[in-house]
Amino acid sequence: MLKNTIISLLGIATLAQADTTITGAGASFPAPVYQKWTYAYTQATPGTTVTYQSVGSGVGLNQIKSGTIDFAGSDNPLTAEQQEEAGLTMVPMLTGGVVVIVNLPGVKSGALKLSRKVLADIYLGKITAWNDKAIAALNPGIKLPKLKITVVRRADSSGTSFIFTNYLSKISPEWKSKVGQGAAVKWPVGIGGNKNPGVCNNVAKIRGAIGYTEYTYAVEAKLNCATLENADGQYVRPGLETFSASAASADWKNAPGFYMELTNVPGAKSWPITGVTYILLRNDTPADKKAAMGKYFKWCFTQGAAQATKLNYVALPAEVVKLVSEKL
Repeated sequence: MLKNTIISLLGIATLAQADTTITGAGASFPAPVYQKWTYAYTQATPGTTVTYQSVGSGVGLNQIKSGTIDFAGSDNPLTAEQQEEAGLTMVPMLTGGVVVIVNLPGVKSGALKLSRKVLADIYLGKITAWNDKAIAALNPGIKLPKLKITVVRRADSSGTSFIFTNYLSKISPEWKSKVGQGAAVKWPVGIGGNKNPGVCNNVAKIRGAIGYTEYTYAVEAKLNCATLENADGQYVRPGLETFSASAASADWKNAPGFYMELTNVPGAKSWPITGVTYILLRNDTPADKKAAMGKYFKWCFTQGAAQATKLNYVALPAEVVKLVSEKL
């Protein structure tokens, strides 16, 4: 009898110690804040472990479709029809900025101005040197080096690439017709880097390089960011203020499936290459796992908001959090 009692107690103890594990993977765009969130929540919530792997939006989408993870991170939004077809639900988590980074010796961060046309022409391969007259005309106070421009872009399927090419398609008819937008496109020129860190590493080591990345990666790598021309014709620097100005224009109540584009939005202070990062969930997720994820995401929207702001992401406003909570 004593033996049976001990066995029963051991069984109860095992059940009490059983962890709920929530696995996520996908976009590298929000990875800095997701990694902070997963660690902090796991530490603060005994019995629940949350993980997130930065593998790129394309890989994350494939994994959530195959059911090998519990949620995917993506900056490449799916339409309401695509979500329904795939049996997925998509909700926004954060807003952030994609910035243009350059390796130009002697030029301070933010000093270089690039117009919409010049930026598009660089990525089209039409402007190939930093002392080109089109760049010089925008920057009369800067001594531009006679240096080849090395274009750097993502090598993997990437939500950051979707945001960047979505922007180029809006500002350049030639880009739209020849290349278009997408997580993976046929780039006219350039060398590839794997995920945001790979792009940053290539720009850091190649003199004359230009690339695009999420702002936090540029800050952490101490890379110089260009000042860009926005939809109002104003030249703005990247930062929380300009990202927030772009995010303020979002009309989430009238966005089917929460599909939203924040590139090239009007506003004197708006950053031109702003994007939304989302999570994707399977509609057939078991109820107990859904409940656990619901608690985690609620924590992210509330207690995690301050951490997001510190990392230069824009947290969702309270009214949008309410819409998301109702959807979840």
